[in-house]
Amino acid sequence: MSARRALKAVLVDLNGTLHVEDSAVPGAQEALKRLRSAPVTVRFVTNTTKESKRDLLERLTGLGFDIAEHEIFTSLTAARNLLEQQQVRPLLLVDDKALPDFTGIGTDNPNAVVVGLAPEHFHYEMMNRAFRLILDGAPLIAIHKARYFKKKDGLCLGPGPFVTGLEYATDTKATVVGKPEKTFFLEALRGTDCAPEEAVMIGDDCRDDVGGAQQAGMRGILVRTGKYRPADEDKINPAPYLTCENFPEAVEHILKQML
Repeated sequence: MSARRALKAVLVDLNGTLHVEDSAVPGAQEALKRLRSAPVTVRFVTNTTKESKRDLLERLTGLGFDIAEHEIFTSLTAARNLLEQQQVRPLLLVDDKALPDFTGIGTDNPNAVVVGLAPEHFHYEMMNRAFRLILDGAPLIAIHKARYFKKKDGLCLGPGPFVTGLEYATDTKATVVGKPEKTFFLEALRGTDCAPEEAVMIGDDCRDDVGGAQQAGMRGILVRTGKYRPADEDKINPAPYLTCENFPEAVEHILKQML
């Protein structure tokens, strides 16, 4: 086996790893400051579709995190890029707070279906409209297919079950743009002058964060916060490079063992 390259970049998940809604993971702000003192590029990668990048940044800075907008790569950004490439008019099943990230994208007479996390839109009438569009040939684009995510009051259904339902009903497969897709991780590294083998991903989702990153050639660190559930480590192969209690512990390992 060839020697592992020196670490150049750290990708960090947001909700469940640095924070849960409006509460920061204890010690996460200080740990991020320590990580920034190391000779690595830090990027923040998220599948969240509940709010625009600007609103997300305001939430994070309000929690005391030192993060710049250009450091955040979201699945909303990846979805918009795909819509522009395909030149389609989407039926957007996303939270209204996420709509600013699609400003300028035409939505009249839709000929594509885009599904994010949109609890207010996941009702029979809207899902049936999406179903009929797909039957008529509209592509189905999933911003991501997460099974569930963490809120303060517990785990909640993600968009994955609704995407899967549309796939089943229409006998088609969605194009997925967010984590765990390899292209998402490679796009997040663009401009960092860093190969996947020189990066590590920290996240609370064993499949989407850790599994996806490792399939893209990175190392993955799973944290036991957010949506983590016991034995998640056993759900992917290869297993996570490392499992830590939380983000501060992951940063401590990186600083002491990976640089």
